[in-house]
Amino acid sequence: MLVVRWYEERMQRRITVGDGMLLETVYAQINHGRWVASCTCHSAQFVTPADPRMWCVECGTGWWPVAFPPDPAAIEESLDGLPRDQQNWWAAADETDPTRPTLEA
Repeated sequence: MLVVRWYEERMQRRITVGDGMLLETVYAQINHGRWVASCTCHSAQFVTPADPRMWCVECGTGWWPVAFPPDPAAIEESLDGLPRDQQNWWAAADETDPTRPTLEA
């Protein structure tokens, strides 16, 4: 909800959010040191392990449940000390991972 309120303040647009959760889960990832999750509209939103859900302020599809790793702090610690642009992490099952090997046909 903090992202929704921040967006409303910065963009001067009211966003109507609902209560229901969508069935499909999105994966949390670290991008340049920030926890984000990708929406099906190809936008990404800030997320936090403290509130494992995401509302896309771009398309407004609904509340997405966000899957975080079992120990987010350990992932953050493993990236600590790297330059900010190299602080990236994806869940093994996350198909949006650009470094994920693809099967050649």
